Amino acid sequence: MVGKEFGRIYAWDDVNPAMVRQWCEVMGINNPLYTDPEYALRTEFEGLVAPPAMLQSWCQSGLYQNNYPPGSTDDNPYGVLSLLEEQGYPSVVAVNSELSFDRYLKMGEKLYYTTRFEHLSEEKQTALGTGFFVTLKMTYFSEQSSGDEKVGELLFRVFKFKPAQPVEAKQEKESTIPTIKRSKPGISDDTRFFWEGCDAHELRIQHCQSCHQLQHPPAPVCTRCQSFDLDYKVASGKGELYSYVVMHYPEIPPFDYPNPIGLIELEEGVRLTAGLVGMEPKNIAIGTPVEVCFETFDGDLTLPMFKVREA
Repeated sequence: MVGKEFGRIYAWDDVNPAMVRQWCEVMGINNPLYTDPEYALRTEFEGLVAPPAMLQSWCQSGLYQNNYPPGSTDDNPYGVLSLLEEQGYPSVVAVNSELSFDRYLKMGEKLYYTTRFEHLSEEKQTALGTGFFVTLKMTYFSEQSSGDEKVGELLFRVFKFKPAQPVEAKQEKESTIPTIKRSKPGISDDTRFFWEGCDAHELRIQHCQSCHQLQHPPAPVCTRCQSFDLDYKVASGKGELYSYVVMHYPEIPPFDYPNPIGLIELEEGVRLTAGLVGMEPKNIAIGTPVEVCFETFDGDLTLPMFKVREA
């Protein structure tokens, strides 16, 4: 397989100012050449350019793995790593990547890259174990009417090895690690009714007996009229998805990932945050009708979760 060339992986989007601005904000870059059109127009580039270090990000798949634009190759350049795993080299260490840039990228350019399986080392002996260095090289191009132009390269190298310590022994040691449970909520006199309702499979929402406002999360006083005369109403548990996030990283036990979390607007008019169950993250949509369901974790913690409402 050494020397094999893999087909094109296209970028979802042209090089554009919005992604450049967001990348600069995240990385703490304030170079006006990247974000100030008037300044950039006065430079030798005669317009905005993208930070060179963004090169790899333009052709990444996005939120979902291997989700590439139409026309991209289906051939997996990382297949060699799977083959090594099948031969007893499952572990990874000493990953490094080297980016090189031929020129700045301008707004509106459309990129793609091809991959070459550059090199497989002889078997190496290290303190961690025995394995191989695998080197791949991605070459990035800009589509041009006069002929596609090379704009940069990414060299990716990884060490796949067979651990000196048997994997079975490591697994046996790990099995002695105690199971991490969900943290229990801090319960006060103001919130006790809510958690007792969960145990009874009731979605209890705080109610003001003076002005009849419902409010969540519970508070010591009514947020509208400041009355202390509070009780609760049992909500229908039906509503719709007002907003949501899908947690991917960092992965924290004992949660499953990806972990969708919704902001639910109940029929009664209040909103609360809860986990979403039975929903594929890519199919979640704002406005989806949902209903409460109660799940018990670790034998003694019952939480309200929300699922798609049955017709």
